[in-house]
Amino acid sequence: MSRVSSETLRRSLDRARKGVGSSGAGRSPGKSGSRRRGKVAWTLVLFALPSVVLLVLLNAYPVIYAALQSLRNGDLIDPGAFVGLANYATVLQSPDFWRAAGFTLIFTVVGVFGSWAIGLALALLLRPRTPGGGIFKVLLLLPWVVPIVVSAMSWNWLVATPQSPLPMLTKALGLGDTLFLADPTLAQITVCVFKVWISFPFMMMMMSSALASVDVNVYEASRVDGASAWQTFRHITLPMIARSTFISWILMTIFCVNDFPTVFLLTGGGPLQSTQTLVVLAYSTVFQNFQTGPGVAIAFLMTLVLVVISVFLYRRIRKVDVA
Repeated sequence: MSRVSSETLRRSLDRARKGVGSSGAGRSPGKSGSRRRGKVAWTLVLFALPSVVLLVLLNAYPVIYAALQSLRNGDLIDPGAFVGLANYATVLQSPDFWRAAGFTLIFTVVGVFGSWAIGLALALLLRPRTPGGGIFKVLLLLPWVVPIVVSAMSWNWLVATPQSPLPMLTKALGLGDTLFLADPTLAQITVCVFKVWISFPFMMMMMSSALASVDVNVYEASRVDGASAWQTFRHITLPMIARSTFISWILMTIFCVNDFPTVFLLTGGGPLQSTQTLVVLAYSTVFQNFQTGPGVAIAFLMTLVLVVISVFLYRRIRKVDVA
């Protein structure tokens, strides 16, 4: 009896493994499960297809049309004749392009690393819970929250004319008449400082969220081991927030290179084109000089540089080891 029971139990277990019940053969759950997942996947694809098509039409068509415009010598009305890569060659040989590229590089480096340094410092200062810390964080977000038009007008009132507060202060200190937006070097410094001022709140929020994810036990262990504040910052804080740091650098690089209103509203690219960035040059080429081909070519060259920088930083993110 026990032998029969054990044989029956063994056969039942074999049937169960193969998807066969005691009453006979049944459908394999693996095949039915995969078939069901396939139906669900196709259903999701069909639901997402209209949105994907709409996104392609809204994004791909303008890019393709702009790419074709960069290969012609037309204007805003007439597409013009096909000239191939002549517009790109003309742009790359233009002194205005390289002057704008040089200031764009300075503007981007100062904007990215200046705002990151100030944002990280404020995030570290505001990390401990202090009375009124929440209100202070909200106040620090104002340069980022206030519309750029209002901020640019405020800075124009602050530095633009000899009767502005900052030039009057420098004159009272014996530094003479300082026109911050009339001197090319001072105008470049002013634009870069303005960019850092409106961008550090974003970096502060990014770094605050990164610091919040760091385990406090790591800091307690470093204090037990006798690590100094600088050693803790260099060997613990920076490696632990490296991924978020690289992501913020990618985003801020894109923001700086494509930042049109900051420069245009504050200086318009002057004086003497000293603060003209590539995006401002592309705008003036297309909408003021009515040279669509070269202007769009400048925009595509900017896009190429941004792609290269983003890929480089993204690879750095993948190599980060926080273990």
